[in-house]
Amino acid sequence: MTKHIFVTGGVTSSLGKGLTASSLGRLLKSRGLRVTIQKLDPYINVDPGTMNPFEHGEVFVTEDGGETDLDLGHYERFIDENLSQASNATTGSIYQTVLAAERRGVFLGRTVQVIPHITDEIKHRITRLATDEVDVVITEVGGTVGDIEILPFLEAIRQFRKDVGRENVCYVHVTLVPFLDPSGEQKTKPTQHSVTELRSRGIQPDAIVCRSAAPIPESLKAKISNLCDVPLRGVVNATDARHLYEIPLVLHEEGLDEEVCRLLGLEGEADLSEWEALVAKVDAAHRPVRVGVVGKYVSLPDAYLSVAEAIRHAGYHHGAEVDLEWIQAEDVEGLLAEGRLRDLDAVVIPGGFGERGIEGKVAAASYARDHGLPCLGLCLGMQVMAIEFARNELGLVGANSAEFDRSSPHPVIDLMDTQRHVVDLGGTMRLGTYPASLTPGSRVARAYGSQLIYERHRHRYEFNPRYRARFEEAGLRCSGVSPDNRLVEFIELESHPFWVGTQAHPEFKSRPDRPAPLFRALVAAGLERAEGRRPRLLALDADHRPTPVPAG
Repeated sequence: MTKHIFVTGGVTSSLGKGLTASSLGRLLKSRGLRVTIQKLDPYINVDPGTMNPFEHGEVFVTEDGGETDLDLGHYERFIDENLSQASNATTGSIYQTVLAAERRGVFLGRTVQVIPHITDEIKHRITRLATDEVDVVITEVGGTVGDIEILPFLEAIRQFRKDVGRENVCYVHVTLVPFLDPSGEQKTKPTQHSVTELRSRGIQPDAIVCRSAAPIPESLKAKISNLCDVPLRGVVNATDARHLYEIPLVLHEEGLDEEVCRLLGLEGEADLSEWEALVAKVDAAHRPVRVGVVGKYVSLPDAYLSVAEAIRHAGYHHGAEVDLEWIQAEDVEGLLAEGRLRDLDAVVIPGGFGERGIEGKVAAASYARDHGLPCLGLCLGMQVMAIEFARNELGLVGANSAEFDRSSPHPVIDLMDTQRHVVDLGGTMRLGTYPASLTPGSRVARAYGSQLIYERHRHRYEFNPRYRARFEEAGLRCSGVSPDNRLVEFIELESHPFWVGTQAHPEFKSRPDRPAPLFRALVAAGLERAEGRRPRLLALDADHRPTPVPAG
């Protein structure tokens, strides 16, 4: 029977429940177990698709087109499995399902209540992942114990253990052990209160993951074990790690996976050799490369979480230590005057919606094209590259996207004809995985090593095919198209070191040990630029110190 692990959190948000769930998933997979992960989110929005990135961070897109929580990105990157929209359930979607059933008469006129109807739907969302192809389902419950929004989820997972048997369920609680400067001590009281709140809802944790800045002494672990009624071996310390991908090794060293397997009767020895090799590669990455990310949500880097991780993955592949430079799109024109972009080795223009910051992104694309700066445009990033080229190379005055200027004389980015008269634009978005045929010998075909590829999308507006011939005549190659040749998926400038745009979001499929091909190619071009500009040590001065001589 499928085993279930529920990960809850207390004291404060952003403790790392998602990374704990992801790391535990990786550890169990290293034992030969088939693992999947899901997120239960307590907010009332149906999904994060319409939420402001400043509110929620990145919207992660699954293979089947689900707009989901960013934690699903962590899950996929750690367990290296493609998840589906079934792996993310919100309070809004659960109530929507229950109310729709009530309108259809499914409940035969009975009063619809949180218990049992809402909790039953939550349990259904959990159960539907427990297929014959899965050994372990890890379910992260969003929010913190004590939040009013989380109560139906806690009741559902409490009932779940009774439904499927105690031997098939394990509860892992993530909490905080803070260090107080005035007393010079680590304090267990927040953990005690958090566990007390969880137990008041009928859930006794089987393991407690204690987040702390510094290691917790055994005496404090024993205190937590005694006061929270958890075996000492179930009290695990997750100290701050040097980077995300070290966390599974930290938790394994603390014995979390061993304890979970003991509780659930799971067998197998962990083989972490591949993950240890990845961590060693991350630790050995020292070749400096500076990559700018030009966006309008850069004050909250989580809005571009998968982009940042994809850049880092490419860095690990090349042994490069990536220095990410977050650049506010609205400030680009001022930064150009200051020469700040001159110090970059590569630039990424990510996706987004809305007009704010567009001209700054256009200016960044123009600077990269004029100065040989490697540039990768993602979704909207590709669109602004097309706008820039149309204005400055083709001489199409007023060229723009119909999204931003419906009266543009040259809508090089526009809705497809089939979308023009649709009132509900939400139904016109391309979401999920779509194929693309790549031009043989093109830069993108060489990067992918294939002529037919699949990438995830999240957009509505497309490259206008009426302008395709003019772009290609001027040297901007449409190097990837949909198999029916209707939609432009990739563009590249043949005469540039790396000026490539894609309508897709390849960052969503990047893995730490298997970086997305376009990011890998971008960082390679960035390193070539960086090392071409870096001084070479060719001589010694009078004091026998190396004298830098500029390359070339």
